[in-house]
Amino acid sequence: MPTNPSSNGLFPTILASTVHDIKNSLGTLLELVRQAAARQNGQSAELGQLEFEAARINHSLMQLLVMYKIDSQKFSLDIEECAVIDIVNEAIHQQARLCGLHNIDLQVDCGDDLVCFCDNPIISNALAAVLNNALRYTRKAVLIAVAEEDGYLFITIEDDGEGYPPHFLAADLQDTTELDWVSGNTGLGLYFVSLMAGLHKNAGKSGFVRIDNESRLGGARFTLFLP
Repeated sequence: MPTNPSSNGLFPTILASTVHDIKNSLGTLLELVRQAAARQNGQSAELGQLEFEAARINHSLMQLLVMYKIDSQKFSLDIEECAVIDIVNEAIHQQARLCGLHNIDLQVDCGDDLVCFCDNPIISNALAAVLNNALRYTRKAVLIAVAEEDGYLFITIEDDGEGYPPHFLAADLQDTTELDWVSGNTGLGLYFVSLMAGLHKNAGKSGFVRIDNESRLGGARFTLFLP
């Protein structure tokens, strides 16, 4: 009799393997789209939108793989000293197409001498996901600002949109039972960033995130705190 994959714990492994294969194929597709866009000097709005959507799916698949590894106790951070401006610039680079498509005024306030100890790719990708959300919902401007205080380095992403909905502000971002799985606007991206932040620990402190609608631009404000 055939074995039921869900009954012996194989299904999560099969699902993760399938997601990994899809991610590899999507990476190839994304590179082909970028090459096509380059041949047209970035003038095709359709190719630009296609590149953005493919990159967004790629980010979601990456998050799924990381969360699977965490659940399977196969994940560990690769902590190193990083220039914060490099992390910010990488996040911006990943979202440059969307910024250009919507003609968003993207402002950065980050000292060149600021450093932190973190998993650079994980934090860059996490910030890129939050920046993606800000660029989608802002009206015309986004601000990324970095500072240090009370043993934390914190990175804020602010916009001039309508702000986070009330159910986001009231939810515990570290509790998946409070995510809205019905509407489709789950907040899973914020949960992922919160999870990654919490894995960063130093001198008895743990990273965390905070969201509110106190942006200096008048909309939503996301803040990542790293110890």
